[in-house]
Amino acid sequence: MKHYTNVKDLGDLQQAVKEALEVKKNRFAYKNIGENKTLLMVFFNSSLRTRLSTQKAGMNLGMNTIVLDVNQGAWKLETERGVIMDGDKPEHLLEAIPVMGCYCDIIGVRSFARFESKEFDYEEVIINQFINYSGKPVFSMEAATGHPLQAFADLITIEEYKKTARPKVVLTWAPHPKALPQAVPNSFADFMNEANVDFVITHPKGYELCDKFVRGAKVEYDQAKAFEGADFIYAKNWAAYQDPNYSKILSTDRAWTVDTAKMALTNNAYFMHCLPVRRNMIVTDDVIESPQSLVIPEAANREISAQVVIKRLLQNN
Repeated sequence: MKHYTNVKDLGDLQQAVKEALEVKKNRFAYKNIGENKTLLMVFFNSSLRTRLSTQKAGMNLGMNTIVLDVNQGAWKLETERGVIMDGDKPEHLLEAIPVMGCYCDIIGVRSFARFESKEFDYEEVIINQFINYSGKPVFSMEAATGHPLQAFADLITIEEYKKTARPKVVLTWAPHPKALPQAVPNSFADFMNEANVDFVITHPKGYELCDKFVRGAKVEYDQAKAFEGADFIYAKNWAAYQDPNYSKILSTDRAWTVDTAKMALTNNAYFMHCLPVRRNMIVTDDVIESPQSLVIPEAANREISAQVVIKRLLQNN
């Protein structure tokens, strides 16, 4: 594995999950492979779980870690070619990236969708510039269209808690006061489509995700019907992808909030969410605080998914 941006980069998914569970049993078994190596984590956007879990994962492997907040304490960076740089951005990313590469062995990048241009976001311009110009292995800590570290952690969590060999997993849209990127649902769909699960996506009409990620997954517009017999419910908001204004909010219908009545339709399903979560918009207090809520174990597994990815990048480069 040279870089990590999607499920295909992991290769055999069952083997990747098996490796993750082995790493979780002994997080320091491979501490020697990162000795005298440096992990650079570059953040264009804010973070809590990703920052802490990825830094801890690097430390578990014996690495030195550097965290760079691009918008706090660093020069503002221009990202597009052909721009006359007479504004507030004194440095171009195409000079900054190879400089960053001089100081580290692996680079993690976090850069959200800008919602200014669907083409710019879905071409993953920022992370691809790091891949093309840093000269170092690069992994996504959430990009414009995907969050593969989160999705890998989600799959690990499902593997740990599933009660049947092929559980029913439902990704449900839920209301939110702001337009959110499709990165998390895209990657969750990307992983679930490759995993041994019965995968269903449910959302109001108009919220269809990009076909590249949905692939052959079943789409059900009736949330209650989708929830029937489910073993895992993964709630997440996302803005409308298909709409010409793809950051548009088409609905804030609270009827889509995951509550006790909805969960009662399931097979005593576990509730999942990537966090942070808007309580009583995405999910009610009683559901997220119930014994069936996996949001904390799921977040804890972010350390494990990051460690497997970094470990493989160290071993293969």
